[in-house]
Amino acid sequence: MVKAVFDNAKSATPMNHFAVGIHDDLTGLSLTVPTTFTLADEGRKECMFYGLGADGTVGANKNSIKIIGEDTDNFAQGYFVYDSKKAGAMTVSHLRFGPHLIRSAYLCTKPDFVACHNFSFLEKYDMLATIRSGGTFLLASPFEADDVWAKIPDEVARQIIAKKLNFYVVNALKLDHELHLGGRINTIMQTAFFKISGILPEQEAITALKKAAKKTYGRKGDAVVKMNWDAIDAASDAVKKVAYPAAPAGTVNMPKVVSDQAPDFVKSVTAEIMAQRGDALPVSKIPNDGTWPTATTQWEKRNIATDIPVWDPDTCIQCMQCSLVCPHASIRGKAYAPAAAAQAPKTFKSADAKGVVGKAFPGFKYTIQVAPEDCTGCGLCIQRCPAKNKADPTKKAINLAPQIPLRATEAANWEFFLSLPEADCSKIGATTIQGSQLKRPLFEFSGACAGCGETPYIKLLTQLAGDRLLIGNATGCSSIYGGNLPTTPYCQRTDGRGPAWSNSLFEDNAEFAFGMRLTADKLHVYAHELIEQVLATETCSAALKAVVRKVRETEQKTAEGVEAVRGLVAEMKTLIGDGACCATCKNLLGVADYLIRKSVWAVGGDGWAYDIGYGGLDHVLASGRNIKILVLDTEVYSNTGGQASKSTPLGAIAKFAAAGKPQMKKNLGMISMTYKNIYVAQVSLGANAAATVKAFVEAEAYDGPAIIVAYSHCIAHGIDMSLGLEHQKLAVETGHFPLYRYNPELAAEGKNALLLDSKAPTQSFAETAVKENRFKQLLTLNPKAKEMLATAEQKFRENFEMLQALANMPKS
Repeated sequence: MVKAVFDNAKSATPMNHFAVGIHDDLTGLSLTVPTTFTLADEGRKECMFYGLGADGTVGANKNSIKIIGEDTDNFAQGYFVYDSKKAGAMTVSHLRFGPHLIRSAYLCTKPDFVACHNFSFLEKYDMLATIRSGGTFLLASPFEADDVWAKIPDEVARQIIAKKLNFYVVNALKLDHELHLGGRINTIMQTAFFKISGILPEQEAITALKKAAKKTYGRKGDAVVKMNWDAIDAASDAVKKVAYPAAPAGTVNMPKVVSDQAPDFVKSVTAEIMAQRGDALPVSKIPNDGTWPTATTQWEKRNIATDIPVWDPDTCIQCMQCSLVCPHASIRGKAYAPAAAAQAPKTFKSADAKGVVGKAFPGFKYTIQVAPEDCTGCGLCIQRCPAKNKADPTKKAINLAPQIPLRATEAANWEFFLSLPEADCSKIGATTIQGSQLKRPLFEFSGACAGCGETPYIKLLTQLAGDRLLIGNATGCSSIYGGNLPTTPYCQRTDGRGPAWSNSLFEDNAEFAFGMRLTADKLHVYAHELIEQVLATETCSAALKAVVRKVRETEQKTAEGVEAVRGLVAEMKTLIGDGACCATCKNLLGVADYLIRKSVWAVGGDGWAYDIGYGGLDHVLASGRNIKILVLDTEVYSNTGGQASKSTPLGAIAKFAAAGKPQMKKNLGMISMTYKNIYVAQVSLGANAAATVKAFVEAEAYDGPAIIVAYSHCIAHGIDMSLGLEHQKLAVETGHFPLYRYNPELAAEGKNALLLDSKAPTQSFAETAVKENRFKQLLTLNPKAKEMLATAEQKFRENFEMLQALANMPKS
């Protein structure tokens, strides 16, 4: 066995010079090699950048590494830490550079430079714990250098003072608004880093940054490149050094990770993971059976929105569309008796209920409330709001305002709002938007991208099916924002009941959910068998028999029928009691909840439904059983990096379709309709919200297989996500994504089963598609781009004409 011994004690040489001794234990031979080499960290700098997922921080630091490696004499290394949530979560970029080869295969431990790209992180993470004394701290601040000291937590201020840090700020938010960067402040912060660090002379750095921006964003068009160049020029002048005093301002303190009202497990385990201290948790803290509590996203309070919606009750028409389209369930409405608001905070707003809500609840009050610490500031509610302020046409019933001044008061208003009683939704139509949105969502505050097009559909599903809902989820975005630890967005009603959710693989999720359906059906049948035995048992009371007889006879096609059976089951349990009157009653208690109709859904994206899992999906739909499918159609593999799927339309740029998708989109809805006994719908919240709600209600109530294909705008489309609903609308108006409902029950009544919910194309697809980068890039990458887009437009129109002919076909 040969040993190499590094010995720096043989001479008075500096610590970075070593003599190497080699000894072989087997032969006893030793050899001293007189040599010296330089320690790897001599002259090396370490930097850490804390960013918000999708703000461009990671991409900017990848460019920084290339610039340092190519334009200086330094070696450079980078490593990026982020979880599976692509947007809204914290990312940490670790960057090293220096004059010697870097072989450090570990994260930065003593950074010389720390940058915080999101101001709210100061309240959550200990970013300065390991920074070297005399190091540099760069903060993206909504406050200027003269004001920022009074706005940061005292705990952070003490670290800055104790370590004698060079403290710089740049008002990236102000520049973002002025330059219309859409929240991607990466270029601003990257420029600030190069200016402060002095790695390159300022003008050389700006030239290198602009060259990198051209290379990175050139495919997205000259306008995007120019926007980044303008950001580079503006940021160079916006960086300011803070002359801080010798003591904290004493105005802000670091809040607790979670509220004192949180459950013990959340405080002792979940909160530690949220604070980035999860590695220090002992295994004993984790539940023995591996279960994890639900409804925990409510304790996160991410505070990532710079602007939040503010409700104007005088302008509001109480349509509740803002609540319907909210991807994170952070804006909601309630109708309540005036007495319920007697103890409301002074800033709590309300209006007299009117319109559909007022007719259902005469004399009630109505409130739209925002959760300021959970809202992502995506702006979809603003885009959707149809109400206009007559005094100021630029204002709506929902308007964005800076979050920080509103946070405390609106947080108190939110807590009070949650305490208000839920309205009796049986008084309002379930197929109306208001009828669906007055129900509490059981999917809230997920970690999906701000403005996500998928999550509003899942939220709506939980509002309509509630605690009866069983979801088999296909791996993808819906598993990342739906079941990713440490927090879970699926939650419960006030009685503790909520949806059941479990994740499966890409290829077999339909079969996985089908197993849930078969299990629920078997237990339902068994419960009814026990009811028949109870009716035939002489020792069972007449009162019990009367109740179970009603259970047997009550239909559950409507929400009212389901709630009626729920009440009967509760009464039945009370009559049976803890001491069951017979063995049959005891067995019935164990399966009584399966007397209530279960709603079983397979949920996933187009990569699952159109591609990898299509064989199983088709098999399950062909079974004829009461199984539902929800396809969140982003037309691309969103979660794994934007690869083309069979749902990707002709001409769209995606991975594996670098010159544009050469084939038309697979017509999943039309294929499903050929079975004749499957409820099929194509829906789009952005284009027809009312039809979307109707489709979900009809599919859920249909006694057989159903599939809903829901158009979901996505960050992978290369769009401004705050305009996502407008892109959904355009997809329908161009014929790209026609809306329809195919209901076999209508055919059974002698009517045409196909109902069109959208009109013939009124917009040119070839002209409007270029508003999305996935089509705009085609113009620069494929000489036949215009021809491809024209072909796509023609085929979309032909497809609509076929649907129109089928919808107008007379029944014989």
